[in-house]
Amino acid sequence: MNDNSVAGGLILNEKMLWERGKKGRSGFSLPKRDVKECLLDHELTGSGSGPDLPDLSEIDVIRHFTRLSTWNFGIDTGLYPLGSCTMKYNPKTNERQAALTGLAGSHPLLPSDFSQGALELMFKLEQFLAEITGLDAATLQPGAGAHGELSGMLMINAWHKAKGSPRSKIIIPDTAHGTNPASAALCGFTPVHILSNEKGILSSEDVAAVMDDDTAGIMVTNPNTLGLFEENIVQITELVHAKGGLVYCDGANLNAVMGIVDMKRIGIDIMHLNLHKTFSTPHGGGGPGSGPVCVTKMLEPFLPVPRVIKKGGKYILSEEFPNSIGRLLAFHGHFSVLVKAYSYILSMGAEGLKKASSLAVLNANYIKEKLKDLFHLQFDRPCMHEVVFSDHKQEQNKISTLDIAKRLMDFGFHPPTIYFPLVVKGAIMIEPTETESKDDIDSFIAAMRTIAHEADNDPEILRQAPSKCKVKRMDETTAARKPQLCG
Repeated sequence: MNDNSVAGGLILNEKMLWERGKKGRSGFSLPKRDVKECLLDHELTGSGSGPDLPDLSEIDVIRHFTRLSTWNFGIDTGLYPLGSCTMKYNPKTNERQAALTGLAGSHPLLPSDFSQGALELMFKLEQFLAEITGLDAATLQPGAGAHGELSGMLMINAWHKAKGSPRSKIIIPDTAHGTNPASAALCGFTPVHILSNEKGILSSEDVAAVMDDDTAGIMVTNPNTLGLFEENIVQITELVHAKGGLVYCDGANLNAVMGIVDMKRIGIDIMHLNLHKTFSTPHGGGGPGSGPVCVTKMLEPFLPVPRVIKKGGKYILSEEFPNSIGRLLAFHGHFSVLVKAYSYILSMGAEGLKKASSLAVLNANYIKEKLKDLFHLQFDRPCMHEVVFSDHKQEQNKISTLDIAKRLMDFGFHPPTIYFPLVVKGAIMIEPTETESKDDIDSFIAAMRTIAHEADNDPEILRQAPSKCKVKRMDETTAARKPQLCG
């Protein structure tokens, strides 16, 4: 790829609004006063100086924020291959449904008689998610993925206690998401760490070696954070169940197996999903998220309350579940995320969801095959929705994963996830998702191949990258130790 094939674009420096303001400018006009002027009491105005707000015209404000928007990169701008985060394009129609007045303006304290539409949507969405995963019931209450993990751990704990045999340990593989051990520990469990095998997946023998009568279960991410499907999952779930444990599945990577893998048939008892990754809500920037949890019939009594049920032809919120772990979030979660997920599922249909997963897997494998001659692949096997390379081949020229990621920005791509998962030294995790065209993926591949060539022949370009972005290479040490948190 020619380095000049990506135009630099026009990125303007921008003053703060306080610097742009001029006395007397205004962004609005009030009708001529037809009543006598009346000044506020001194008690209300204080010293009389008022807040320090700039005088601005409408165009001052519009241009300011429009220029600032050009400093950002998002999924609407270009390929965003942030592995393990599923940064896929979100169809705008789902945003439109969430903004409908009757849904966006509904109040959580309204009586159920005035909220039938919202409650019906939640009721049916729970059924959709249960059907997609193959499990029996769901709750929409957890506010994000890690919150869903905590909900799952609380339910597993409650289930063992209800049986009269509380347990203290949870098995967590090295290919799990980083929040898994934290969620288990927050619930009082001691995480038991196990390693993946030479194929990058769990072996049933390793699980059997640590599974005992004090182990409440296992938290497995499937597909795991190496982008590999846990092929021994059935044997693993059978042996965990045989010892009286439960199997939790971190469903953050559902985009690879949506509606394809029946989680109940492979032995999963409980699983959280990330609506903000998989079901059409913009992801990143701190939310809002949504982490519904799906369970088997056996665990349904422990789901959080209130639950939406249908009684006498009406949808109501019920708290009549004595074994519930209780309420987890104010009101009913991030409702607009639920609306977008419901709209996305209806617009895609069952076959559309499966096709999305199939294309996500196809795209990742296409990238893997096109780049594995230039970038080290620790586990050279068919992957799922993401592929994990490393900087092992570029190390000889003292080029790191960070250099590669920075250089990608010069070609107009958001950097992939780097240095995760920890089981691959110098990891570069790429997740193209299903929404990218072959043309865009080929452009990304061409950029990566150019970067590999530069690493061999002109590595200084990578060390100085990015050179075309508004902000050039930062001093990482100074940025970490002396952060500037204001303008």
